[in-house]
Amino acid sequence: MMINEGTSAVVSFTTDEASTAIALGSGDVPVLATPKIVALAEAAAVAALAGALPEGTTSVGTSIAIDHLAPTRVGGTVIADATITAIDDRRVSFAVKVTEADTVVARGTHVRFIVDRARFLGA
Repeated sequence: MMINEGTSAVVSFTTDEASTAIALGSGDVPVLATPKIVALAEAAAVAALAGALPEGTTSVGTSIAIDHLAPTRVGGTVIADATITAIDDRRVSFAVKVTEADTVVARGTHVRFIVDRARFLGA
């Protein structure tokens, strides 16, 4: 594997009605929902591993811990950043952060495992 500590990737997202707490059932306010923040953090981690995994493998998320610290209104753009902090055989750990301009919206940790795609899918 060519996975290195310190490798990072970002994804951006503009909050829309479909990504609010109301739409996703995680609350009753029209702001970016925590489940969407989790999905963005995972997407950034997947992007950080893109091109580095051996052929026939993929990564699967096994844990995530997120502190959702500030609201993002519809129309607000957030940047999710995932940085590899540790590699232990097939276990890859990340620090994740979501920001809107200068505001930290969320931060936490995420772990992904490298798996054989066919074996994982039972093929």
